[in-house]
Amino acid sequence: MLAAVIQLSSQDDVPQNLARVRDLVLEAGRAGAELVALPENFAFMGEEAQKRSIAEPVESDAEGPIMTALRLAARDARVWLVAGGMPERSDDPDRPFNTSVLLEPDGRLVARYRKVHLFDVDLPDGTKLLESGATRAGSEPVLAEIGSRAGRPVTLGMTICYDVRFPELYRQLVAGGARVVTVPAAFTVTTGKDHWHVLMRARAIENQVFVLAPAQHGKHPRGRQTYGKSIIVDPWGDVLAQCGEGEGIALARLDFAAQDRVRASLPCLSHRRL
Repeated sequence: MLAAVIQLSSQDDVPQNLARVRDLVLEAGRAGAELVALPENFAFMGEEAQKRSIAEPVESDAEGPIMTALRLAARDARVWLVAGGMPERSDDPDRPFNTSVLLEPDGRLVARYRKVHLFDVDLPDGTKLLESGATRAGSEPVLAEIGSRAGRPVTLGMTICYDVRFPELYRQLVAGGARVVTVPAAFTVTTGKDHWHVLMRARAIENQVFVLAPAQHGKHPRGRQTYGKSIIVDPWGDVLAQCGEGEGIALARLDFAAQDRVRASLPCLSHRRL
């Protein structure tokens, strides 16, 4: 399966962000990608009040501008599309969910994952982030099956950004059959420069999965600056593809036969005792 991660530098203009998403998803589809992943906050990065105002339902028949744009992009590119997080309306109008969605190539919603672990930190560079103040946490891991041109269904596990620091979530996904895990992200420069590659490779190695980690890059409203370096990592921990500076696409082939060989030659998943 050929997979793509898309790197964005999203701002606070939703239509402009969604137009850029569409262009890059279509470009990935033309390059042969079957599975395409978008970063966290692909549709909006800006003030929390505005984020609350654009939160929309995430359902199969939802007609909000974000879900409509995603359905059209997946359908027109003929790709499986993982997008998110995006602000999903909750029963608390002040705290939407941070949600990642999976759409199939006809645009139908297949799965929805609500971010479980929320990023509340005071970083050494003075950055203060309180995601829980404006976001409602999810509670359940999510797995879904995606098709491939080879005709073999593949189990996908869905996570978002800060989740990557909690390996127990990834163990649950692998126990449920995950062969690929998506980690759409908006890592800060402070944490990204020291932890981005280490964490993504660690989750891939210890779980013997492919990790697709599309990321935000550059400067955003509210003084935010993100690290980028969107990557695709294989089950041995090798980085198969990585985006450079700015917006763009990284492509890599996911070789599931090679994954089977890794799991057979180093069967650590069957050696678990706890």
